[in-house]
Amino acid sequence: MDRRDIGSWLSGPKAALEEQGMDFGYPGQRFGLPKQGVGSVARMGRRIVALILDWTAANLVTHLAFPDLVYGSGEFGAAALGVFAAEVLLLTATTGASFGYRLAGIKLISISPMRLTFLKVLVRTALLCLVVPALIWDRDGRGLHDKAVGTITMRAR
Repeated sequence: MDRRDIGSWLSGPKAALEEQGMDFGYPGQRFGLPKQGVGSVARMGRRIVALILDWTAANLVTHLAFPDLVYGSGEFGAAALGVFAAEVLLLTATTGASFGYRLAGIKLISISPMRLTFLKVLVRTALLCLVVPALIWDRDGRGLHDKAVGTITMRAR
């Protein structure tokens, strides 16, 4: 064991494999998407901004729709999650982008031969609300919620 072995362990298996000559390509290459610009895979920064926008909008709507609920309470959190899920489900199923996705310039597309259906969006939204599937992603930036239904998020502008 020498310094290079420890260095490859610290940098991760991908870096070690790339040093051995493996080419992983860029995110979205396997699906025929461009490397950058419109139509490329939406990067994590845009997706986080979109999530923050969607969650903020859900909290505002919850506060306006249920004025008796106290912000920070369990009831308010459950109501906000329901509003978030409804917003993401309805807007994504009808337009291909939630409120936050639209503002961040992202849209959801199907990479499988089947088009984006209401059922796909329903399953994806349910998995997104569980949080953990969205935190585990592959080299294309697709979370488990996207992999489960055959979708990918791409830049719309």
